[in-house]
Amino acid sequence: MIETGLRGRTVVVTGAAAGIGRSTALRFAREEARVAVWDVKADGAEGLVAELRAAGGEAIFQCVDVSSREPVEQAVAEVVARWGRVDVLVNNAGILRDGMLVKCHDGAPVSVLGEEQFDAVSGVNLKGVFLCTRAVAPHMIAARGGVILNASSVVGLYGNFGQTSYVAAKAGVIGMTKVWARELGRYGIRVNAVAPGFIATEMIRQMPAKVLERMEAGTPLGRLGEPEDIANAYVWLASDAASFVTGAVLSVDGGVVTGTL
Repeated sequence: MIETGLRGRTVVVTGAAAGIGRSTALRFAREEARVAVWDVKADGAEGLVAELRAAGGEAIFQCVDVSSREPVEQAVAEVVARWGRVDVLVNNAGILRDGMLVKCHDGAPVSVLGEEQFDAVSGVNLKGVFLCTRAVAPHMIAARGGVILNASSVVGLYGNFGQTSYVAAKAGVIGMTKVWARELGRYGIRVNAVAPGFIATEMIRQMPAKVLERMEAGTPLGRLGEPEDIANAYVWLASDAASFVTGAVLSVDGGVVTGTL
């Protein structure tokens, strides 16, 4: 096994109750990291923490709404009080509220994308990344080092039909990643984004078979990605092996490019 240098480091993973977040938390636990798992859903939290500890890491669960400043700042304070520092932040939490900007029938508008939908997606997927990073950055600056990893998406690079809110947030995450890489590099803090393609999470697997077939057909490697594929990318970017990588957007998408979405 390649030495990652993550043993004993403190890692915060947002949106860690399921899917990519859960796989990411487990992957860091296997590196014997200390993992704070955040989610708004506390169901199954005890089981998740037990699984992380069995995998080799220390672990705690914190119920956190990343779109709200006070819970985020309180959770960071608790992690620092417990473990003394935050070495890695994985801004994974995200939601979907898809809808066309304007939907028409016979040339006449019949519905528009609601402000509530747009605000909800932006609140978690964009503002949440901002709030979590702002809360963690001072501790990393004081420690003269750290890694911030942000979940973007291939749709943040290429756009996608019916996803105005999601694409806007994920493109914004890429922009913030590049700004923070410039601002925080002087303190030894690396900031990168991961842009997943079509990943076989629980939510995706519940889609109709025809939709899944189209996703696979639009991926040059001919399959959906697994949550572990993204988790592995996060661990590599957090590791000492990626010590000269910052401001990057790593696409983990099976080869998805413009025109195949």
